[in-house]
Amino acid sequence: MSKKSKKTNTKIFVLDTSVILYDHNSIFCFEEHDVVLPISVLEELDEFKKGHDSKNYEAREFIRTLDRITSNKDFTNWIPLNGSTHGNLRVIMDTSHKGIDAEKVLGRKMDHRIINAALNMQDLEPERSTTLVTKDINLRLKAKALHLNSEDYLTGKIKDMDALFKGKSIIENFNAKTLSKLYTQKSLDIDQVVAENPSFEPFPNSYYVLKSDNSSGLAYFNVMDKSLDHIEKRSVYGIKPKNAEQAFAIHAILNPSVKLVSLTGAAGTGKTLIALAASLEQRRDFKQVYLARPIVPLSNKDLGYLPGDAKEKINPYMQPLWDNLKLIKNTFSDRDKEYKQLEEMVEKEKIIITPLAYIRGRSLANIIFIVDESQNLTPHEVKTIITRAGDGAKFIFTGDVGQIDTPYLDEQSNGLSYLVDKAKGQEIYAHITLEKGERSELANLANELL
Repeated sequence: MSKKSKKTNTKIFVLDTSVILYDHNSIFCFEEHDVVLPISVLEELDEFKKGHDSKNYEAREFIRTLDRITSNKDFTNWIPLNGSTHGNLRVIMDTSHKGIDAEKVLGRKMDHRIINAALNMQDLEPERSTTLVTKDINLRLKAKALHLNSEDYLTGKIKDMDALFKGKSIIENFNAKTLSKLYTQKSLDIDQVVAENPSFEPFPNSYYVLKSDNSSGLAYFNVMDKSLDHIEKRSVYGIKPKNAEQAFAIHAILNPSVKLVSLTGAAGTGKTLIALAASLEQRRDFKQVYLARPIVPLSNKDLGYLPGDAKEKINPYMQPLWDNLKLIKNTFSDRDKEYKQLEEMVEKEKIIITPLAYIRGRSLANIIFIVDESQNLTPHEVKTIITRAGDGAKFIFTGDVGQIDTPYLDEQSNGLSYLVDKAKGQEIYAHITLEKGERSELANLANELL
């Protein structure tokens, strides 16, 4: 194939700033195709390079990468990206050559200048397919309205949410004798179970509701011991599991062999409460219990608009975690030792509630770390948090993947869904999807009807 025909067969992808802030390695994720950066994207990245949030880190890392690969090169012309399997990179101005001018049609705005850059690229390379890639849904719609191909950034995106690992299964017509032996012996060799139940396909660290004609039971496939273990509903720090999924979640968090746990489910299913109560049950096994959540300001306002010092600014975002801690404390009388223990743990910082931004760069050893609302994290942020784990650490991620509060994430591209999809089957990982709402009859009604 000639160089000219090969060039014609490759596509051009124009990247928006949102893609860079989601993944600083995004320019290397388009295989043999060429990547274009509008000059406006570099201008916007300059605004994001200072700060401690993940987006600031992504901006800085991308700027350093771009500086390295374009050293001593004129990158307003095509320059090759690293590796023989990658295409080329180019920076382009964002004023349209001819035809539609997005700024004249839609108004003067940075997003519209980026659309103009893509239209400009279409004019320069009419024989090739040009596509604007952005995490901004509204920008994609505007681009399509101006007859410009546009799509989401697909790297790290879960293709089939219906097939996402749920962590538990219901097994009908389970052998009654096997189930009876599981009750009496508490644990069975998995090969024996499969031999007696040929349709049963165990998956590492999965949970099961086993049903025979006259009885049912809860079980767990212990991949390390190659056994099917019986699970009993166990209370943790005054909190009793109200359904099978909550019992499974408690078992996963208490399991010393499992170092990474994720819990997903709609509002009111008990994700955070179960995670906290089961963690407190293990207070003697860990140096500290950390509870953290990402700060997602309402109406996309910065924290600076709130009154008070830094601690006072973040308290409203941490209040749901304090509420769960208070609920656990109130299951006891103020005369009970458990009640006093909780107060002492807070005073002595055995329990710490903190924003996620405060843990960057730290090594967290011998702690149990709960990350609440983790559906509002990017895959890279989840990876960054887990890589903070030191010896003896355990991490628990909770969230509702159907309730995303950040503009450039969705059910398929958030860090929690990504974690569940990538970590399933690992020996030290367990996941449970909580499905039954237990907060109140009113909350259940809202989840179902509204």
